Amino acid sequence: MTLCTRSMSAAALILFSTLSHAQDEWKYQTPRLDRAAVDALLAKPQQLVVIDVRRPDELTAKGGFPVYLNIQAKEIEKSLAYIPKDRVILTVSNHAHRAGAAGDLLSSKGFNVAGATGSEDYEAQGGRAVLRVLPPAKAQ
Repeated sequence: MTLCTRSMSAAALILFSTLSHAQDEWKYQTPRLDRAAVDALLAKPQQLVVIDVRRPDELTAKGGFPVYLNIQAKEIEKSLAYIPKDRVILTVSNHAHRAGAAGDLLSSKGFNVAGATGSEDYEAQGGRAVLRVLPPAKAQ
């Protein structure tokens, strides 16, 4: 590999890394949690409530954590009375952005939000708690 080729490869890598980071900029007050932090929360289920803000079709396609409340992001504010205030909250979406927004809203309403995660990000980091449940077969 020549010096010119190496320089071009390094420049391409830096550009790709910068573009990837720019597209994934975190703009929420709610912390974005990695796999280890999520696993630590899941290890104490009696203290946790997982709120998944994705649509049902996303849950079916991508899977979800073992137990969760499914309240779509646009319905969070109308559903506050159903969310327990005596537990730590983990919000979930595919890549954590809707979860971050939901976490910020819940925090502003007095809920104890530990953080937000993306189920796909969690799995990409080696997480194994995401389950896929197939819809029941249609009766014939």
